[in-house]
Amino acid sequence: MAEILIEGVRLRLRRAMKKDLDFIIDLEYHPDNLPYIVPFDREFHEKIITSGEASMDVIVEEVDSGEAVGYFLVAGLKTEAREMEWTHVIIAKKGKGYGHEAMQLLKKWCFSVKHFHRAWLDCKDYNERALHLYEREGMVREGLIRETIITNGVYENLVILGILDREYKERLAVGKELA
Repeated sequence: MAEILIEGVRLRLRRAMKKDLDFIIDLEYHPDNLPYIVPFDREFHEKIITSGEASMDVIVEEVDSGEAVGYFLVAGLKTEAREMEWTHVIIAKKGKGYGHEAMQLLKKWCFSVKHFHRAWLDCKDYNERALHLYEREGMVREGLIRETIITNGVYENLVILGILDREYKERLAVGKELA
């Protein structure tokens, strides 16, 4: 049985299991997603799922149907600084508001359940849809790492965004987060 991390009205986040490997790999390598991420191979994900302690693959699924609709990789679960990294924020069913709801669930789990101090992620600088989502969800641009990764022989920039526990609590107090 899957470990449920947190549940909302339409979505829940749960720890990925071996049966989710095909979904994760298909999502990462899908032509709509591949330009925006650096995918990992099946062996990497299998290791995270079976023996990962500092990192976790997380499935976003619909509460009513149980259908997987997205995936996150969270890292930094064992850091002394209580700093969680979110990577591979991918939603399969786009245009339904699932990205916002999944991010709100992830923040609630990070700050209200796990009591982390900071969460952060990086995003390719041309991924305007994702940058808009992250900033609407309270993440602050902290920096730009210039020409740090190579995709198809081209150097690309990454924008670093983060949110602190106190910023999350401020948003929660004014109704911008899930209660």
